[in-house]
Amino acid sequence: MKTLDVKKVALMSNTTPFEPMLNLSKALNSAKLFIKRDDCTGLATGGNKTRKLEYLVADALKKNATILVTIGGIQSNHARQTVAAANKFNLKCALVLEKVPGTGGDDYLQSGNMLLDTIMGTEPHIVPDDKDCLEYALALVEQLKAQGEVPYFITVGGSDPIGACGYVECAFELMEQCKQQQIKLDALIHATGSAGTQAGLIAGMELLGADTRVIGVCVSKPETAQRELIIDLLEPMSEALGFDLQSAIKRIDIKDQYYGEGYGIPTTAMVEAVKTLARHEAILLDPVYTGKAMVGMLDMINNNEFSAEQNVAFLHTGGSVGLFAYKDLFK
Repeated sequence: MKTLDVKKVALMSNTTPFEPMLNLSKALNSAKLFIKRDDCTGLATGGNKTRKLEYLVADALKKNATILVTIGGIQSNHARQTVAAANKFNLKCALVLEKVPGTGGDDYLQSGNMLLDTIMGTEPHIVPDDKDCLEYALALVEQLKAQGEVPYFITVGGSDPIGACGYVECAFELMEQCKQQQIKLDALIHATGSAGTQAGLIAGMELLGADTRVIGVCVSKPETAQRELIIDLLEPMSEALGFDLQSAIKRIDIKDQYYGEGYGIPTTAMVEAVKTLARHEAILLDPVYTGKAMVGMLDMINNNEFSAEQNVAFLHTGGSVGLFAYKDLFK
């Protein structure tokens, strides 16, 4: 299998499964459907941030960091995996979390990822309503330096050119699995938010010369803004990894009509999509990312975007623990 010549630590126990979704394919009378199970990365209930953190933690250790600092929403999957990664390598961790407009309630503030953060030994810094999350985090970084710590700041979602290498590697892994199973993968659909997953997948497909469509379903912003985030990551990655930037940019494929009122705000279609996959394939999605991405996938199938002969995969980026923060939606 093709690999990256970039240092990383080990946070995943093995490659994640790539499986057919036979029941869903039959129910929809659709293209042949598959799922890449990055909810099974194994770190504190798993998720896509584990791949990114393998590269980010390696960089932190190289720089002699003593504490990881990162930001996210109250129910951040990335934050949960960051504190888990810190624990694995005996680092401290500071989480700076902000309230997401349109969400709330006791479950949202105390259960799900927040509960796991606390169990793993961190008390998140909750950003006051009148403060900017990034400014608050950078001020905390300076405070930690003054206290003698060596902080390593990880941007939202771990989505910088280093973290995105985790999804270059995922593209290599997935295409090797397709080769072993004699599958020509026509499209890969996934949730796109902080853009590191999509940028990494595009870079990986470009390095492999694969013609698989990488379709990002937006969970927080319109297509134009999402495209800018992806390009901002692809530019330095193209220099470091040696792929053609303009060719990679042409691969950017975004669907932005499924995230509703905003990031983390539930939609009726998301609830139904989560139930659909649970009842057909016994796979649990999450309310913020994969639930909305599955809405996009189901809509593309219903609109005959793929032929019956094509092979279409869904990338499960994890986060099902977040269901407990939104449990009233599923009663």
